[in-house]
Amino acid sequence: MEKTKENRQVRREAPGKINLHLRVKGLRADGYHALESIFLALDWGDTLRLDAAKGPGTCELFRNCLLPQGELPFPPEQDLVYRAAVLFRAKTGFDRALRIELDKRIPLGAGLGGGSSDAAAVLLALDQLAGTGLSQAALRTLAEALGSDVPFFLSPGAALVHGRGEELAPLDPPENIRVVLVNPGFPQDTAEAFRLLDLERGRGWPAPEEPEPGTLAKALSGPPVLWPYGNDFLPLFLERGPGEKAEAYRSIILSLKALGAEFTGLSGSGSTCFGIFTNGGAADRAVQVLGGEWNFVRVTFPLARSGNAVLQ
Repeated sequence: MEKTKENRQVRREAPGKINLHLRVKGLRADGYHALESIFLALDWGDTLRLDAAKGPGTCELFRNCLLPQGELPFPPEQDLVYRAAVLFRAKTGFDRALRIELDKRIPLGAGLGGGSSDAAAVLLALDQLAGTGLSQAALRTLAEALGSDVPFFLSPGAALVHGRGEELAPLDPPENIRVVLVNPGFPQDTAEAFRLLDLERGRGWPAPEEPEPGTLAKALSGPPVLWPYGNDFLPLFLERGPGEKAEAYRSIILSLKALGAEFTGLSGSGSTCFGIFTNGGAADRAVQVLGGEWNFVRVTFPLARSGNAVLQ
């Protein structure tokens, strides 16, 4: 039953994530690749504010791009935020006039899950605004219709991920670490990355060694320097990717290691690299040094709890 009162607003954070680990298995019958990954949500990301008016009306999306490019390169109607709102309204009958304002901080095509996190935040915020009280199963069904990573952000933290990204086993996030994010300034097209991986594997690109069963989840509680994690895309990009992009990835990873990162990696299929630090001073120094070379450098922490929601 629709319970929205006039002039109610929800403000919700949409956290970014990194993939500490990403293995790409074979193609599934549905055309998706089977994945094995560890997602880690970050205490940093986008912000959404949703206002429901008194009577029926349309949905409007206003975006504040806080990224270096200054504006988003596609219309609001193509944004996952808008698509999530349209889907929720169609499935629940929630027809109040809706204004959504998005503060966009997570770079596009960065492997940080920005669009997926925004979509999940909209679903959760609208469920609260509309008073629909959807079950986790119902929210998950909506999330899966929007994208493979969206279900994770319904309850972000850390998770061991299988399937095409929808099979989630919650994990305790690592403690006492800082995450330094470095984006090289170019987006990475996910479909293009998977096509390159499939092509090169067809030409004999070696598959990585499989870890011992159960070690991935168990290792997360240990020191980052001993993590057995990897990303199938990073060595591929370094060896087979376009020269300028390969050099950017190589430079960032080597610099992070030189500045004291105890673990380094690439998030998703790119393009953001990250370093894991247990020494706060070293992390701050890395931000200072790398910030002089790259436009997007941030230090953050694992998210200890779900993104907050405030109903007014």
